[in-house]
Amino acid sequence: MFALKGYQQRAMDALAAFLSQAKQSSDVKQAYSDTLEAQELPATPYRDYQFGEVPYVCIRIPTGGGKTVLASHSIVTAGRDYLEVEFPVVLWLVPSTTIRQQTVEALKQNGHPYREKLDQAFNHQVLVLDIDEVFNIRPQDIGNKTVVVVSTRQNLTVNDTSGRKVYAYHENFEPHFSKISQSHPRYNQLETVSESDLKENGLTARELGKVKYSFANLLALHNPLVIIDEAHNARTKLTFDTLRRLHPAAIIEFTATPNESLDNGSNILFNVSAAELKAEEMIKLPIMLAEEPQGWKQAIGDAVANRNRLAIEAQKDTDYIRPIALLQAEAKNGTVTVDVLKSYLLDELKIEPEKIAVVTGKQRELDNINLFATDCPIEYIITIEALKEGWDCPFAYVFCSVKQVSSSTAAEQLLGRVLRMPYARRRVIEDLNRAYAHLATTSFAKAATELKDKLIAMGFEELDIAEYVRQYEGHDNHNDLFGEDGTPQPSIIKPTEVVVEVATMPELDKLNDDERAQLTATTTEEGTVVVKVRGEVSENLKKIIVKSAGKPANKKSIEQDLRIHNARIEVSRSPADRGETSGSLPQLCAFIQGELELVEREVLLDVNEWNLLDNLAKLPSFKVTESSNLWEIDVDGNKVTYSTADSVEHYDLNQSWLDVSQNDLVRWLDRELRQGDVPQGVLIKFINLIVSDLLSHPELTLTALVRNKFPLARAIRDLITRYRKKAQKVGYQQALFTTEARIEVSSDFVYSFNPAHYPARSPFYCGAYKFKKHYYGNNRIEDMKAALETFIPSASQTPGRLNLFKFENFNILLDYAHNPAGMRALQDFVNNLDATVKIGIIAGIGDRREEDNNEMGGIAAEMFDEIIIRQDKHLRGKTEEELIKMLNDGIKMKDPNKKVTIIPSEKEAITYAVKNAVKGALIILCSDVIPDALALVQKFKEQEAKGELVFTD
Repeated sequence: MFALKGYQQRAMDALAAFLSQAKQSSDVKQAYSDTLEAQELPATPYRDYQFGEVPYVCIRIPTGGGKTVLASHSIVTAGRDYLEVEFPVVLWLVPSTTIRQQTVEALKQNGHPYREKLDQAFNHQVLVLDIDEVFNIRPQDIGNKTVVVVSTRQNLTVNDTSGRKVYAYHENFEPHFSKISQSHPRYNQLETVSESDLKENGLTARELGKVKYSFANLLALHNPLVIIDEAHNARTKLTFDTLRRLHPAAIIEFTATPNESLDNGSNILFNVSAAELKAEEMIKLPIMLAEEPQGWKQAIGDAVANRNRLAIEAQKDTDYIRPIALLQAEAKNGTVTVDVLKSYLLDELKIEPEKIAVVTGKQRELDNINLFATDCPIEYIITIEALKEGWDCPFAYVFCSVKQVSSSTAAEQLLGRVLRMPYARRRVIEDLNRAYAHLATTSFAKAATELKDKLIAMGFEELDIAEYVRQYEGHDNHNDLFGEDGTPQPSIIKPTEVVVEVATMPELDKLNDDERAQLTATTTEEGTVVVKVRGEVSENLKKIIVKSAGKPANKKSIEQDLRIHNARIEVSRSPADRGETSGSLPQLCAFIQGELELVEREVLLDVNEWNLLDNLAKLPSFKVTESSNLWEIDVDGNKVTYSTADSVEHYDLNQSWLDVSQNDLVRWLDRELRQGDVPQGVLIKFINLIVSDLLSHPELTLTALVRNKFPLARAIRDLITRYRKKAQKVGYQQALFTTEARIEVSSDFVYSFNPAHYPARSPFYCGAYKFKKHYYGNNRIEDMKAALETFIPSASQTPGRLNLFKFENFNILLDYAHNPAGMRALQDFVNNLDATVKIGIIAGIGDRREEDNNEMGGIAAEMFDEIIIRQDKHLRGKTEEELIKMLNDGIKMKDPNKKVTIIPSEKEAITYAVKNAVKGALIILCSDVIPDALALVQKFKEQEAKGELVFTD
């Protein structure tokens, strides 16, 4: 089954956490705030746009990040964690007819990644419909199948609903409404038959004022989940009004460029950067941008040469890759039309006709062609705008536009077509990890600025552009692909420079000699001034250039260009850009059942043979909640009346019988709660025990549990999670801290740092401090200030690792430092802590060399004002006297006058230090049996709370 990438899974986790909290608390604003905080994102106010407690959030994924597959997964997440229905009704809104057709086709295709998750989650009971097919929905489909209807936004977004099929009366929908009574909570909010409906549908006057049998009303009855693709264009008052008319249960937006304005911005729940897509090997970066000042023929020629060069390189790769060039022609009223461009390829560049495909509104030469097939000859695709959306072919590597870039409204979408990475995996040949753009332009300043704007429109950020857009040029003869030795020539990266166009000549007299030497300024025939700057732009030089820009909008754009340029220089200086890497680091391993294993969560479960059935299968605090309203319908004279029933008239729905057995409920819970580390037989037995225990309570019936099966599933899932964490903690202690524990490092388990796999996430650090040794070189570092300032290693999360306990008059720091390297690391930390006196409690290690124990004593002499030597619980081959002497010898060699007290028992040593602690003291305890030490320290905390500890002043 298709597996989500790391950032995609985090997006779904964030959505699940938000929806689950919103469901349980009925406080959407707080759930939104808490979800942002959990991701360490800046606090942003939630705006409900008059939807009340209906969740309305946005997930930001740049172009190439897989928005559609996430939209599919979000149906499952929302159905499980918020809607709490087995088969939700979904309205999937897209921006155009082309994308609508492609989305429907993919969702209907068995085995497609978009459909696969839905089939797996809903037991293949999935009905996907185009908006034109909704009349085929049967009453029995709703509630027994997940119904997904795909439509363009334009089909629904209208002020006047008359004449629109979505809002029109249709007799096919009559069975859906035949059993709906006026007692329905949304009955009075549904659209009714009007005079215009009588004319359109041949209805009689008797139907006036009755509920209209329309698709829009059908949606409103069933609280649909609404998915909005490319949602940045769906933020108008009319859109909000339309959505409210449908009474959605939740709205989830997906876009690369969400609207972030104060008036109608989206509630961005999760944010992904282009760097994260690159790290997950989803897109080709950097983008190599070539200016083609000699016109469109040079642009096409260089693009062809570049594609041929990449085709040679692709033969060295392990997978079949046939690089494709995507060529953008001008419309028929332009100069370089599709026919002109194709003729140039055929007649001048001698490209075989079968290698060229034309895709326009009328010519569809790619229909029914598999571009991935090894026998497919196509290497060049000519289009105008037909491929600007919804078209994906990771073999597309080279984008070439013969248009002036500033006149191309679709360039960013066409460029996005060449960013997808073949097979979503980094290639061995570095040039195959890049995308290439050839732009026919007389001014690189315009080309670079336009490309910058288009990348930002695709979800890139300034630092992404600085890092991933590089200017380069091909070789003089684009037909000569090989050097003297017959090998393909790599692209040439040009020196770092920035070119901008300004309105007037900059005030050169206000620049110093170095700044003037950097700058070249010439006036064009049109009267504008082209300014070229080599190297880093100083604040003064930036000020002079921006001042000459003219209009405020131009100034803002130029300031951005100069910021990106300076950031690009920082990147080029960085260790990351130079390809420097760190050495391999040993990873913590332990012998588990006689085998050396990397210490990971899964391994920790195996240490104590994790078995879910070893835990109590009970939910003592589980309660059923009644959310249904009971309505009283009666006849008052000639009128039918309805009202909420009085409490005395309520009857208990949970006492009525449903045609379902306990086994049916258990099987359903089993499907909902599948766990990768729990065998299915064990899970079923565990669920059965819980259900049986719940049914032993007289106030709970099987019907009640069935009607509350979603909260029950959530409660069992949470219980299993708690038991798993408990087992991991026990395994952690057993693997690392028991008598039998054997901790080792091995060359078989080492970690090698790959910077490409660790992209920083927004928000980035923007403080005043300039990092001198930043690995990435452009201050592209996450703003971790708040997290670092509040971080205190806790005994519950990191037992034995820098656990600090604060008492009224002194502090205790507990750490598992048991070798010279650990002591040195502890020393670095302790040296930065303030204390009137630092007392160290240390012990020798029996299976270490004499010189190691001597060194530990010497480090202790440097760290502590006073030292207490105790003895480890396990001597490991040496006598107590030998170990004490080794430590003492090391202490005396470093400081003969150091105060040393010998107390062999760890418990007595800690007690002695606490009883004799002076105000402001810091006791540093190097322990080997962490649970015992933690228990003793906790006991002292309890004594202090009761006033039973006596301190020395």
